[in-house]
Amino acid sequence: MNRLKTTAILLLLLTTYLPSAEPEKVKTLEIGAHAPDFDLPGVDGKQHTLSDYKDAEILAVLFTCNHCPSAQGAESRVKAIVEDYADESFQLVAISPNDPESVRLNELGYSVYGDTLEDMKKHAVDFEFNFPFLYDGETQSVSKAFGAMATPHLFIFDNERILRYVGRIDDSKFGDPATIKSHDARNAIDALIAGDAVPVPKTRAHGCSTKWAYKRHLVTEYDEEFKSREVTVELIGESGVESLRKNSTEKLRLVNLWATWCGPCLGEMPHLVDIGRQFETRGFDMITISTDSPEAKDKVQTLLGRFHAAMPRLTEASVLEEGRTTNNYLFEGSTDELAEALDPEWEGTLPHTVIIAPGGEIIYRASGEIDPDNVKRVIVEKLGRWYSPK
Repeated sequence: MNRLKTTAILLLLLTTYLPSAEPEKVKTLEIGAHAPDFDLPGVDGKQHTLSDYKDAEILAVLFTCNHCPSAQGAESRVKAIVEDYADESFQLVAISPNDPESVRLNELGYSVYGDTLEDMKKHAVDFEFNFPFLYDGETQSVSKAFGAMATPHLFIFDNERILRYVGRIDDSKFGDPATIKSHDARNAIDALIAGDAVPVPKTRAHGCSTKWAYKRHLVTEYDEEFKSREVTVELIGESGVESLRKNSTEKLRLVNLWATWCGPCLGEMPHLVDIGRQFETRGFDMITISTDSPEAKDKVQTLLGRFHAAMPRLTEASVLEEGRTTNNYLFEGSTDELAEALDPEWEGTLPHTVIIAPGGEIIYRASGEIDPDNVKRVIVEKLGRWYSPK
């Protein structure tokens, strides 16, 4: 192979696998600018272009995403805007600007899903989106053209597709509409419908920063740090499990019963490890209890090590505050003793998973391999999808 051909292949590999360079020239559109064109896939399986919405007198382009608590808190208000202006010549189109590979697992602590197109489809169904939801995570070229710096970030154009408003949806950072004092998007739409100038054409968007592809290295570093953490296992008896069940902490606690010889247990373990990492910032424990014999401790620890079932950094800190030193245990005792200590409704089959609220109430239980999305729904429903002022 000649040197020129080798160099060409190396350049191709570099451009394919290295993250994008920092988008230093990304700048939010100024008032008076024309709407950039787009051609993006939607959650409906179709391609969407700017010209598809040419009949609307007013076009709102909202950059939002699945995982951001600010974006999720605003979803009900966005849907209400779409409904309230249904009789006007108004169209709202949402675009997710994020590169999914630039989002760390623990940034998903307020959401069930990540920011891939497939996850967007699930999110839009779960929360009954009444507007097109498009994906720009592949190249982020549209997001760069608009200068979408946050989720949510709203751009409103007139019938000539000239930008007349840019910024926030309203002034609330929370999910409760009662916390809104300034309805900025509605004020802009009302002014355009009336043929008036928008009273406040530019506001500051508040929410999560756009996850540009050049930040992928931060995810790699985060993953490498987690994989370097020590995986420990300790023996636990009936009284120890009873203490875990009482859950005298303020944390939500998932406890998984498993064994090294149980195929479904091993099949679901990677999902459980990811769930533990995903919610580490929310006050959450993922605890494993092996039902193997105590003599199999080395085997239990080896398997957990292969799954990287360590405690995330924030989880470890909270566990140490409790006076414990691990979240992986091997039970010393019988199946009946374990059931009475943890969940008397458990019939002894493996795997078995419970989620325990502060104070000891079991709010979820499943015997058999878990549905990861369903488990995350239960967790998010309990912990909340957005920030609360309290």
